[in-house]
Amino acid sequence: MQSGKASTQVWMLEFRPASARKPDTLMGWNTTTDMDGQVRMRFGTRDEAIKFATRHGIAFEVTDNPAPKKIIKAYAENFAYGRRQPWTH
Repeated sequence: MQSGKASTQVWMLEFRPASARKPDTLMGWNTTTDMDGQVRMRFGTRDEAIKFATRHGIAFEVTDNPAPKKIIKAYAENFAYGRRQPWTH
């Protein structure tokens, strides 16, 4: 399986949680009184996201995603003698 790079160049504005999440006593789900945690805004470029945040007086922090580590493998490695896990069907 291969992972694609579609929609990786989109910038997202997320709000930091204002209150901690608590487990619901009846269902066990996490609940919070902070509704801003559900808001995620997408922008096409970094500059658009920064302009929006400054225009609306939102304090922001820009974080870039680290470059993914490339793992180069060949199909023949599935049958290598020195595998850590034995090959099974």
